[in-house]
Amino acid sequence: MTNSTTRRVLTATAIAGTLDILAAIVLTLIYGRKIDAMLRYVASGPFPDAKHWGTAGAALGLAVHFALMAIMAALYIVAADRMARLKSQPLLWGVIYGALTWIAMNWVVVPLRFGTTPSLVGAATQLFCHIVLVGIPIAYAARR
Repeated sequence: MTNSTTRRVLTATAIAGTLDILAAIVLTLIYGRKIDAMLRYVASGPFPDAKHWGTAGAALGLAVHFALMAIMAALYIVAADRMARLKSQPLLWGVIYGALTWIAMNWVVVPLRFGTTPSLVGAATQLFCHIVLVGIPIAYAARR
């Protein structure tokens, strides 16, 4: 990756990752759950025992979240560098990419790892977050 690509990936990761984790924190609090437990759950995707690791598991969950976001950002930005239309219409393609990341996470990754699918309200909330907080910011960062 070039320096420009790396900068855009890091920027997109920081923006989308921060917006998405803040939304997750707010939703966790609204549902009366604990933030550290939510983060340990994220970490338990690749590290099943992380649910029992206390603060270290929560910190790992935050790292896993940002690692996943970096993968999402890198995939879009590399594709956008090869397909000009992704950069010329960032709102449209950001919405589409947000929906695609939602499908990948909620209907492929999470069910394969945890055997669960989201409720209707959870699915709608996650779809909104993936479009507005992930896909669109990544698409605009790709244009820089």
